[in-house]
Amino acid sequence: MKSNKPVCNHWFATRKINDRLYCINEIHYWEWNRANLWLVKGQTQDLLIDTGLGVASLRQHIASLVDKPLLAIASHVHFDHAGGLYEFERTAIHAAEAEALGCADAVATLCDPSLGWILDEHFTQLPYPEFTVMQYSFRGVEPSQILHDGDVIDLGDRALEVLHLPGHSPGAIALYDPIHQELFSGDVVYDGELLDQLPGSDPSAYLATYERLQKVPVEVVFPGHYRSFGQQRLQELIADYLEAKRKPGCPADIVS
Repeated sequence: MKSNKPVCNHWFATRKINDRLYCINEIHYWEWNRANLWLVKGQTQDLLIDTGLGVASLRQHIASLVDKPLLAIASHVHFDHAGGLYEFERTAIHAAEAEALGCADAVATLCDPSLGWILDEHFTQLPYPEFTVMQYSFRGVEPSQILHDGDVIDLGDRALEVLHLPGHSPGAIALYDPIHQELFSGDVVYDGELLDQLPGSDPSAYLATYERLQKVPVEVVFPGHYRSFGQQRLQELIADYLEAKRKPGCPADIVS
């Protein structure tokens, strides 16, 4: 059925954080699932962390900001982060989710209609005429690079370490700059309701992930959703989750 919603003039909006970092958002998509897409400028290559839904051309939108070879990394395989990965030549994802990305696994990407994650009311305006959620599809991608814990993404003037931090999803990663103590956290941690009951989620793995993150020196977190925050808020979020999951009766309290 044709929607009576207006077609947007611009699907994306870009905020300049500083000379080496931009945040892109899909401003006409549901606020509570709207991902932060981070463009990190480097000396020898640029890095795009997450690519959004894939309903409009992110590649075209950021073209004026990209003047070097670009690597597009999905922090995990969920559709709101990896849906636009198909547009880019050089792509990467953690090994645990490479197969799901390649075959566009409807459950792993949260695109299966029965999961209820892609709904008409989540779009305040349309990305193009005749768009409907019924014809939304996640396009599979064979990643050109498979990531593992401890890998380093070299941008020439800075390096980001891959941290495999499962819990939200099997292949969830964060990218960590140890010099500037910056953490691009994807959906591993953000300042909002944490989702750990999705297909592929594992609260027990989340416990180990957060125990690891407690020990990582972080000055600022650039998350996959909502606002950025600092070290104190990061520690509060971690402590709150660990306390909740360790209460007697929680399944995770059996984890050592």
